[in-house]
Amino acid sequence: MQLAGQRGNLVGMGAIFTQMVEREGPRSLYLGFAPALTRSLIYGGLRLGLYEPCKHVCSYAFGSTNFAFKFASGVVAGALATALTNPMEVLKVRSQMSTSRISTIGVMREIVSEEGVKALWKGVGPAMVRAGCLTASQMATYDEAKQVLLMWTPLEEGFQLHLMSSCIAGTAGTLVTAPIDMIKTRLMLQRESKGARVYRNGFHCAYQVVLTEGVKALYKGGFATFARLGPQTAITFVACEKLRELAGMSAI
Repeated sequence: MQLAGQRGNLVGMGAIFTQMVEREGPRSLYLGFAPALTRSLIYGGLRLGLYEPCKHVCSYAFGSTNFAFKFASGVVAGALATALTNPMEVLKVRSQMSTSRISTIGVMREIVSEEGVKALWKGVGPAMVRAGCLTASQMATYDEAKQVLLMWTPLEEGFQLHLMSSCIAGTAGTLVTAPIDMIKTRLMLQRESKGARVYRNGFHCAYQVVLTEGVKALYKGGFATFARLGPQTAITFVACEKLRELAGMSAI
């Protein structure tokens, strides 16, 4: 959200971390934790759980599970999961930017009373695009990277293979979704009740950002996104593969 509508030098992630701890205390780093955790439980489970059935449908319908069908399966899984959990994302973003430090329920009441129930699905379009692209880039890249590593390296099914494949998937996911994530956040923080809207939709937001802040602005917070998505992707896939093994299921 730095320098919205302006060009200039951004404050780095390290400086922001220090400022937050000094001015607001360590607890400020966990603002929006409750809605973020709730969303992760539902969204994370749905997007991982729906990927395999979607891939099987493609295999049954088209007789193929090449990269394109894997990507499409990820898009469907991610988009459906985020459509159901978008209110939690809005609550998380608003809680993080709120200066009053009210509870999550208080934030929800404020949004509904001032902007209506529909405001809880604000930014759902870019959020679905972002989640679809993230799930597709992560799942398809992980799936494909595993096959390539098994074919061209001495690695076998196990922790090292899962870790390397998930690192590749995390990098791909960040590159694909960082601009969409920034646009989604701008839309979610836009308040309907406070005058005219700055951004009409996701495309208009992207156009305005490029016009007023430059192309590089689409990757604002890109390193912070990677710092979160990289480890998250690795932990998610390694844990998922281990749980599938314990449940007697085949690897992804």
